[in-house]
Amino acid sequence: MRIARIAQPNGLAFASIEGDGDDLTAVEIADDPFANPTFTGRRWPLADVRLLAPFLPPKIVCIGRNYAEHAAEFGHEVPADPLMFLKPNTAVIGPNADIKLPAASERVDFEGELAVVIGVGGRDIPASRARQSVLGYTIANDVTARDLQESDGQWTRAKGFDTFCPLGPWVETDFDPSDVAIRTELDGVVAQDSRTSLLLHDIPELIEYISAVMTLRPLDVILTGTPAGVGPLRAGQTVSVTVEGLGTLTNTVTDR
Repeated sequence: MRIARIAQPNGLAFASIEGDGDDLTAVEIADDPFANPTFTGRRWPLADVRLLAPFLPPKIVCIGRNYAEHAAEFGHEVPADPLMFLKPNTAVIGPNADIKLPAASERVDFEGELAVVIGVGGRDIPASRARQSVLGYTIANDVTARDLQESDGQWTRAKGFDTFCPLGPWVETDFDPSDVAIRTELDGVVAQDSRTSLLLHDIPELIEYISAVMTLRPLDVILTGTPAGVGPLRAGQTVSVTVEGLGTLTNTVTDR
């Protein structure tokens, strides 16, 4: 099931996205979309509604240098354990919203990523049952002020600006993330092209590692890391992250 949040003619709603290709329909959900959803009977062609970020995560846990080639492109060693950091949920925006470049940074990079949405959550979750804690998957762009990341010595400011965490276009609850293509295009030109099978630390391992540190709550999001090929964004550009089987998350870029 593809669960989205939409702006429809009468306000905001959750919806199930049905159909294939360009023939997609938003079917309004009456109650909690992440439990046992029922439907109102109202539906719209997807082109007639606006997709928003699927939800606001309680927290966003990110993993750095989780593809060997990405670590290498900046001259870093591959970490023995997952390299963990946080983004604030105030950084979240939805599809087609503007990534806003702050005046404080001279280089802001895109980082396309597969994102895991937690369902059940908990603490000290073993890798053997980690899949049971997952609600579904979505796409993220871990936008990063690269110069500030290097100068600050830690990553909070560089990763935490408003609009620096596009999420969407929806949450797919029926998805196998073990070996799918992940690709980022900047103005239609492919910049990142990899597969999730190349993750150094896979999703069950990440859930085990993170939940040994902090309790994972329902709708927390884990960003699993970005492949090689990251690069700078400029005002006026469009960046699109595609994960095979999930869809495409597209955002425009403006100055703040």
